Order: sequence, then structure tokens, then C-alpha cells
Amino acid sequence: MECFGLRNKIAIVTGGNRGIGKAIALALGKAGADVVLAARNTKLLEKTVEEIRAAGGEAFGIKCDLGREKDILSLVENVVHRYGKIDILVNNAGISPFVKRSEEVEKEEWEDVLRVNLTAPFLLCRQAGRVMIENGWGRIINIASIGGVIGLPRQIAYCVAKAGLIEMTKVLALEWTRKHQITVNAVAPGYVATDLTEGMRSSEVISNNLLRRIPAGRFGEAHEIVGAVLYFASEDAGYTTGAVLTVDGGWTAA
Repeated sequence: MECFGLRNKIAIVTGGNRGIGKAIALALGKAGADVVLAARNTKLLEKTVEEIRAAGGEAFGIKCDLGREKDILSLVENVVHRYGKIDILVNNAGISPFVKRSEEVEKEEWEDVLRVNLTAPFLLCRQAGRVMIENGWGRIINIASIGGVIGLPRQIAYCVAKAGLIEMTKVLALEWTRKHQITVNAVAPGYVATDLTEGMRSSEVISNNLLRRIPAGRFGEAHEIVGAVLYFASEDAGYTTGAVLTVDGGWTAA
């Protein structure tokens, strides 16, 4: 497993305090990376930091509101000041605060979702990318969604943001891989059992409708997203860039 080792690598994980982000942060720490967790909830941040350290890894948390550009700029500056570099960026944080018919979506709701799910990852890619360009190496992994590959009714803002994230992944791969040795890839999870999907999973009707669409016959688990991220973050993924890997129990195979 040494090919997936990340010793001496510095990784940023947004939304790394719970759900998929927490599973990714723990795995990166176990693989040897120093992990910087960025989120708004400092209590959960510190808890995850303690778990990573208890498992033998190194981590620290930075409070960051991804809806605010100055917080994003400060995050990158703090990491560079502490470590002198950024090797891995995992844009995981995202929101899906409503399920509405498109004609009922307010402008403010639309803008909030795009601000966190698309604009924030762009700003982080831009800022961290500048650091990676200077160092001549980097791995960027964007956590998208099957909602960026197929349409999901009543989730127009979320789907548009995730589709934009996938296209951003491809453009950055074209611009940065050949010249700067920075790979940019995306993981597109299906429905995973996290607090983000708790509302849908708690409804028997909605849950059964979703499960009928998933060939695996169940919801995914956060740890099942980790393998794809570890591969994309590794040295051995140098020939993989601009890729989108769906981890969805087979949903998009239909």
C-alpha cells in the first residue's frame, strides 16, 4: 500500500468535520498526510482533529465560512504560513438546504447554494492552485455528486452547482496538468447515509423510491467514498486527470 502513502503531504479538506468529509480526513491522516480541516463548527472540527491524532496522524482545524471569500483567502494563507506548501485539496463541503420545484426557488436560495457549492471550490482551487503551481505538483479532488451527471427533480440549484464543479474539474485539468503536474479529478457520490440525506432517508416513501433506483439496493456509507479520494491524491494517480468517478451503487449505470 506504499503507493497510496501520503507521508509529508499537506492536505486541506473542507467540511472535514462530519459525514463524507470526516471519513476523507481520517483516511488521509492514516495515510500519513498532515490534514487541515476547514469548517464553521469549531466543536466538531476539534473532535475530528483529536480522532486523527489519536489514530497517529497530524491535523489541525481552521474555522472557515466558505460563503465568505476573505475566509477562504485566510485559510490558504494560514496553511502556507504553517507548512510552506499545499499538496492536496479536497473540496468536499456543500449544502443542499431545500427540495423545491424550480418555479418556487428564490433567487437568494439559488445564490446561497452556488456560493458554497461552486464559487467556494473555484476560489479554493484558484488560491491553492497558485501555491501548487509554484511548487510544481498538486492533487485536487472535487467532491461532486451524481446530481452533476444526471438531473434530480426539485434540486435545480444543487444539480447546476455540481455540474459546474465537474466542468471546472475538466478545465483545470486541461490547464494545469501538462505544465504544472497538478491533477484535478472529481468523485461523484450517490446517496450516502450522512446528515445531508437524513431527511430523505427518514421518509419511507422517498427512501423506497430512491432505493428502487440503486442497483446495490442500499444507501452508501461515507467510508466507501474514501478509496477514490486516496487514489486521486496519490503519487500513482499522476496519469489520471480530468476524470469523474461515480460512486453511486450503480445508479448512473441505468
